[in-house]
Amino acid sequence: MNNVKNVFSIKDLENLSGIKAHTIRIWEKRYNVLEPMRSDTNIRSYDIRNLQKLLNIVLLHNYGYKISKIATLDQIEMNKLANDIISEKSAKNHAISTFKMAMMNFDQSLFFQTYNQLLNEKTFREVFYTVFIPLMQELGFLWQTETITPAHEHFITYLIKQKLLINTEKVQILEPTKTDKVFVLFLPLNEIHELGLMYLNYEILLNGYQTIYLGESIPTTSLMDLKNSFEKITFLSYLTVEPNQEEVNNYITELQTNLLDNTKHEILLLGRMTEYIEHKTKFENIHIFNSIEELTASF
Repeated sequence: MNNVKNVFSIKDLENLSGIKAHTIRIWEKRYNVLEPMRSDTNIRSYDIRNLQKLLNIVLLHNYGYKISKIATLDQIEMNKLANDIISEKSAKNHAISTFKMAMMNFDQSLFFQTYNQLLNEKTFREVFYTVFIPLMQELGFLWQTETITPAHEHFITYLIKQKLLINTEKVQILEPTKTDKVFVLFLPLNEIHELGLMYLNYEILLNGYQTIYLGESIPTTSLMDLKNSFEKITFLSYLTVEPNQEEVNNYITELQTNLLDNTKHEILLLGRMTEYIEHKTKFENIHIFNSIEELTASF
């Protein structure tokens, strides 16, 4: 059975483009910019071609072109104009839209083409901060609203991981310049959202520290094996969906007892589930961060 989504509701278009459904309907009615399919009960639906056209329309509109002008362009003219007007100011939003189109079409070539264009102007670090982090935040919303399927998310995430691994290897071969502590990076049991942790591994290596990357779904008992191997360990974890709201406080207490008591070690945490940690300041050597940017600024 094919569960890949290739027909979209007007609400999906709103989520993917950032343009309100009401506005899309007005553009469609007044200027005939989209060609929806209609069900027997007159409910609109849109194919991937309409989505791509809408994303280009949004780019041109944000750049100052009137909808009445955009509506006179055919698809080839619209694509050419969109490519011609991309500036430093609009490059980020254009890249995010293009990556979304690559994801929706499972178009690996478009992903690589867009990524390589970005690297002509930015470092990998800048690309990750200005494009990949906002993109992943959008994908989380799109997944929650069922605008995209897990297949879409896994496709684009895997391609970003590839780029992370390539860039991580470049700094991994360098000898650490800072030896006061070792970073151990892990995700809690049943947590599989690894991209943020992978990027933090890259940042820490870039800052000259040694890292031990354990990855996803690591039980606390496995971390205890490392406890006595180094004098000072900074354990780092990203809590996206696990442990859940009901279990997160017991998990923090477990980490404190098993990893930190009677040691010089510390734990750095970030991710959505940290919002549910109670009495955040009572743990002396557990530090919580609101974002990747905030955490990396502390190095």
